[in-house]
Amino acid sequence: MLLLTCPCCGVTAEETEFSPGGEAHLKRFGPGSSDDDYETYMFQRKNPRGVHFERWRHAYGCGKWFLAARDTMTLEVFGTYPAQTTEPPPEIIAKIKQKRPEWEGFK
Repeated sequence: MLLLTCPCCGVTAEETEFSPGGEAHLKRFGPGSSDDDYETYMFQRKNPRGVHFERWRHAYGCGKWFLAARDTMTLEVFGTYPAQTTEPPPEIIAKIKQKRPEWEGFK
């Protein structure tokens, strides 16, 4: 069971209080984009074994979206941060590197 902390309202709860929203930090393509860009956006997603950045919504709380960094093998959550952030905060990157020295970094 994941324990996530909503950075918007500060509530820490089990994952059942939240709704997952897929991979974070994607460049989204929609109407007017090329077929190749749209296909890549829709179907070519990362599915890493290890550190992953995801979107979550506090469905049974404040209702706001936020981002989380977690390990897909151990379910360890390294931290959460507001959805408007374009890159993971330095303190979360440092925490990941401290616990996973082999991690290649945010791409």
